Amino acid sequence: MQLIHFRVPPPLPTRAPRYGVPHSEYRPVRPRRARGRAVALLAALGLAGTLAMPATADVRPGGAEPPAPVEWGSCPADVAAEASPYVLSCASVPVPLDYADPDGEQIEIMISRMASDDPAERRGVLLLNPGGPGGSGLAQSALLASQGLPDSVLDAYDLIGMDTRGVGHSTRVDCGFTAGGDYFSNVPPYAVDDAAVGERAKIVEAAAEQCARNDENGLLRHVSTANLARDLNTIRAALGEQKASFLGYSYGSALGAAYVSMFPGTTDRVVLDSNLGDTHLDQEGLRRFAHGVEQTFPDFARWAAERHTAYGLGRTPAQVRAGYFKTAEQLDSNPVQGVDGALFRQLVFGGLYSERTYGRTAQIWQSLRDGDPADARSLLDTNLFDGAAPRAAADDEAAPLSNALSVFLATTCNDVEWPESVDTYREAVAEDRERFPMFGAASANILPCAYWTEPIEPPVRIDGEGPENVLILQNRRDPVTPLAGGELLHQKFGDRSRLVTVDGSGHGVYALGDNACALNIATTYLVEGDLPRRDVSCRAS
Repeated sequence: MQLIHFRVPPPLPTRAPRYGVPHSEYRPVRPRRARGRAVALLAALGLAGTLAMPATADVRPGGAEPPAPVEWGSCPADVAAEASPYVLSCASVPVPLDYADPDGEQIEIMISRMASDDPAERRGVLLLNPGGPGGSGLAQSALLASQGLPDSVLDAYDLIGMDTRGVGHSTRVDCGFTAGGDYFSNVPPYAVDDAAVGERAKIVEAAAEQCARNDENGLLRHVSTANLARDLNTIRAALGEQKASFLGYSYGSALGAAYVSMFPGTTDRVVLDSNLGDTHLDQEGLRRFAHGVEQTFPDFARWAAERHTAYGLGRTPAQVRAGYFKTAEQLDSNPVQGVDGALFRQLVFGGLYSERTYGRTAQIWQSLRDGDPADARSLLDTNLFDGAAPRAAADDEAAPLSNALSVFLATTCNDVEWPESVDTYREAVAEDRERFPMFGAASANILPCAYWTEPIEPPVRIDGEGPENVLILQNRRDPVTPLAGGELLHQKFGDRSRLVTVDGSGHGVYALGDNACALNIATTYLVEGDLPRRDVSCRAS
């Protein structure tokens, strides 16, 4: 669940999926057993409403006082609506703006809780992260429950979601991106030639300057994976837990890798799903997106070829691939409803996240290829990923994705130094356009990080010396976090981790995919603590 943020140029702003968890995959089901009885029992015991949890000693640097115990209450209306029919509790946890000054200015992190229904089976808390960076995770527990997260896990843990620092209902950062602005995507657009890289450089430099101007409270500088990991440890202490388990997807794998490396003594069972390959996203990590597209597109191409009568994209996978390039070039010359070849490539990239979106991707591709403005407008207005179009915003209104884009930039640019020379990106684009022609000239393109201030601290180094408590789940074919990311992370953890490789396609394995082997392994680990003795290769289900 990394966040792909992009929109179709006005008047067609669109939200793309949280890296890996499109809203179209959210399928509410009836609340699981015992939810109502648990609420009734709490009321009978006089515990309904605001609950306080005792706190253990904090391990924040600088000798700060332990965090105050968490006081649970109702969640914001939008969170409650997104989580429905599940009912969550929410609370705010104060954390230092700057952990070098732990008793200085504090900011707020909003967390949510789906409590275990079975106190006899409860063994602790499971901290969740949906990816991004920049994705709201307050309703993630409800998403996972609706997707079939086993009852044994729901009984074993209080599921703790959150808006990480800078996001949503926590203390926010916002660069002030507008609906009609030039910067509308955290994944760079496909650069058709060297000149396109130079034009993009002007846009991202202006975006970096805009972020600096709008950072009035100085928070932007302190949004980093290291600080997010420190926040997780502060939240653990505020919840009164000696240890916390963790489940993170996509960028959440980087956060989890940092958390278990920085705090090996207070992390319990850690599951990292769809992996970046390190504790941060850097230029090489971004360029791996192109490799992921090349590995994953053949699955879509086979699917489309089997349905050639319905969509007409090609009778063979080779014809579908050839049609992809033909349509992209056609749209470069003659955009349809504001969609040019670069945006078409991003739409297909997002459509590879899950087979559930293949049909919508094929529909949009078909209408754009045929140059049908009315059909294309109808399909684009009914959002590819969310199933419903957001309200169209005027050009000078705040972009719906402004906060998410801002957090993505802050975290990505603050974690590690990025190359500053535009020529470096030109060379990378030219190389990847040849190596990975489908998407290489996009993911190698320039980000605002080239114009960002230097990071406050080095990136978190993965620690392979701690307890053996890391389970890595990875599809063999993933458009954004390809297999190489899981293998790299496993190599860096060494004996601390086990790698479960799934013969599957798309972004997200545990509870989001349909592989029984991986589901059983991860569930057994979270519930029983049984880490596989060796790496596992799961066959396709």
